[in-house]
Amino acid sequence: MSRIGKLPITIPAGVTFNLAPDNTVSVKGPKGALTQKLHRDSIINVEGNTITVTRPSDSKPHRSLHGLTRTLVNNMVQGVTTGYTKALEIQGTGYRAAKQGTKLVLTIGYSHLVEIEEPEGITIDVPVQTKIVVSGIDKQLVGQVAANIRKVREPEPYHGKGIRYEGEYVALKEGKTGKK
Repeated sequence: MSRIGKLPITIPAGVTFNLAPDNTVSVKGPKGALTQKLHRDSIINVEGNTITVTRPSDSKPHRSLHGLTRTLVNNMVQGVTTGYTKALEIQGTGYRAAKQGTKLVLTIGYSHLVEIEEPEGITIDVPVQTKIVVSGIDKQLVGQVAANIRKVREPEPYHGKGIRYEGEYVALKEGKTGKK
């Protein structure tokens, strides 16, 4: 039995959970609404305010889907109640970020400014010039947007300059040494 898959999910107050016959899950809460179609073999049971996910057999594909399905449903419930955030740090002389309307404008050592448009359902905040906070209710989308921002200028291994996740450790390499 999957350790993650067998855990029940508690539906908090103020959240409505709907399950369609084709395994389309809709979750609506104070932060918004999410809908996702899950695999047809997953068995989702709703009893009162708890959700349990079971599998039809012990075959390898069903075991693989068990924990995944439970995690996807849990992420949806957690997203509409508390939401998700991912913070990024900018390191480097002259590197900075600014917010102009719905665009994130990055000055990160290129000859031009890099502009990133806020996707629907995601908010990007710049509390300080060297910090970017990506937040939203869809965990997958928050992570993807943060990864796309980081990809614009990944941390380089010699000076550590670039965009990194908050608390990310970048191992620095030793530079060249002179002739002996």
